[in-house]
Amino acid sequence: MNKTIVESFTLDHTKVQAPYVRKCGVINTPKGDVITKFDLRFTQPNGDTMPTGVVHGLEHLLAGFMREEIRDIVDISPMGCRTGFYLIKIGEEEEEEIAKGLIRSLEKVLKADKIPADNPIQCGNYRDLSLFGAKEYAKEVKDKLEEKYLKERKNEV
Repeated sequence: MNKTIVESFTLDHTKVQAPYVRKCGVINTPKGDVITKFDLRFTQPNGDTMPTGVVHGLEHLLAGFMREEIRDIVDISPMGCRTGFYLIKIGEEEEEEIAKGLIRSLEKVLKADKIPADNPIQCGNYRDLSLFGAKEYAKEVKDKLEEKYLKERKNEV
């Protein structure tokens, strides 16, 4: 029997420097399609974890905003450790392009006046959503991602 390898379990979480965008998997389907998985890390593993209301609020907000910025997203879902999100999309994309889309999405989070689907019909835990907290983390992560991804680009020009 083959041993299953879970990619995220092979990552040394003590050595990563959050926030970041990391391409963590590419699958080529039997029909020739490409599916890419990204690690959108917001907080330092085993350090700062986002409260559940923040993660849940960001999940709702990013579900729409990321799809406005990046084509062919299959899913964006929170990590159980509450330090970030996984993004799965059809096709290949460079980390920098995903980071730029995330930055633009976080800018939209900062302007949001409501969390989408914050009601018992559209959400299974609608009482555990924090717009305030989502904005606090969005601001911090956006600023650090801009410094990391956009500063490098400015230096190239």
